[in-house]
Amino acid sequence: PILYSYFRSSCSWRVRIALALKGIAYDVVPVNLLKDGGQQFSAEFKAVNPMQQVPALKIDGITLSQSLAIIHYLEDTRPNPRLLPQDPKKRAEVRMIADHIASGIQPLQNMGTLKLIGEKKAEWAQNCIASGFQALEQILQRTAGRYCVGDEVSMADLCLVPQVANAERFKVDMGPYPTITRINKALLELQAFKVSHPSRQPDTPADLRA
Repeated sequence: PILYSYFRSSCSWRVRIALALKGIAYDVVPVNLLKDGGQQFSAEFKAVNPMQQVPALKIDGITLSQSLAIIHYLEDTRPNPRLLPQDPKKRAEVRMIADHIASGIQPLQNMGTLKLIGEKKAEWAQNCIASGFQALEQILQRTAGRYCVGDEVSMADLCLVPQVANAERFKVDMGPYPTITRINKALLELQAFKVSHPSRQPDTPADLRA
């Protein structure tokens, strides 16, 4: 497998966690979203992913983009350890939380959106994340055990940790979100979340390395 990734991309981080949890070895092709006006816009990468976004994963003779689609494929083809619960209600909750983050928070504060916002981008990002986290905190108070849904790591957790890192980068006050904070802390103690961390990637700049 080949993963096209950027160290700081939260969507790439989700996939790196999934690959680590499932013990899948892979090669990284770094795509620097800032260098050369954005390497994702090169003709070479557009051939890999016409949406010109990371991550993209070449695996089993196909090329997949969109982090949740990639994780679903890994789940379908390499089901251990499981990232979606067997119970239909818990499975729906996992998907709901993952979509809440992947559709309702992250795209509103990603690099492409912030470029269009201009001067007030930090304030915009803080507001989008805080608004999403207010809802997420309420949901997690119902669904959480040790992790987002019960006591097993799921696709929801793979989305949560990178989004909390984004919140911290944009200096969002995490005080009002004790459940999110507690789960995030527990997840960051797990090896798969450590090895996939942005501070430990091949393309991480020296000054940001762990």
